Amino acid sequence: MQKILGFLRKAIEKYNMIEDGDKIAVALSGGKDSITLLLALKSLQRFYPKKFDLIAISVNPGFEFFDTDFLKNLCINNDIPLIIENSNIKEIVFDIRKEKNPCSLCANLRRGILNSICIREKCNKIALGHNEDDVLETFFLNLLYAGNINTFSPISYMDRSKITLIRPLIFTSEKEIRNFIKRQNQVVMNKNCPMDGISKREYMKTLIKQFNLDIPNVRANIIGAIKRGHINGWKE
Repeated sequence: MQKILGFLRKAIEKYNMIEDGDKIAVALSGGKDSITLLLALKSLQRFYPKKFDLIAISVNPGFEFFDTDFLKNLCINNDIPLIIENSNIKEIVFDIRKEKNPCSLCANLRRGILNSICIREKCNKIALGHNEDDVLETFFLNLLYAGNINTFSPISYMDRSKITLIRPLIFTSEKEIRNFIKRQNQVVMNKNCPMDGISKREYMKTLIKQFNLDIPNVRANIIGAIKRGHINGWKE
């Protein structure tokens, strides 16, 4: 836990992600990233000088693999309030609209539901489980498919909902997260999304792995370039 907390605190303190009195909702999907984020924030809550409340919110997209009992037990065992919201996202995206590139629409629908719950529960911040690999993948997706030099922001304020998005795992690699889950003997939800292994993001993941084999410092170089370029709120 200490290693993960080190990465987490580095991001939180660099970008001032947490203030006294915050009520933070963790977007809990049941995967390794969101579980790591939830457990790390719960651990941080015990000793962090800035006091904050923490809840977990899960949006059930309607897939058969979504295991509400698993999420309930996870949160009960760690004394974290949980809200599960059922939705018809799977039906809309895959059955009705039959989207060829469904990931963006699926994410937007989930985000809209998540925002509505946060407003209802009087949360002022949403913590998302995007890690360092997600930063790099998004950078290359924007560069290669949209011709933009961009990635998501560490922290961003949404004017319409008046909620701030924070991403405390941006300095934590996917490898470190996998190792954390293994060391904690933590089970994750078995997912079977129709896009697993075939999305553009999966292709970016493979591309970055190859870059890393050829250029050992490539990850640090790209993150450094993003910071030096102050891309979307990043800073050195």
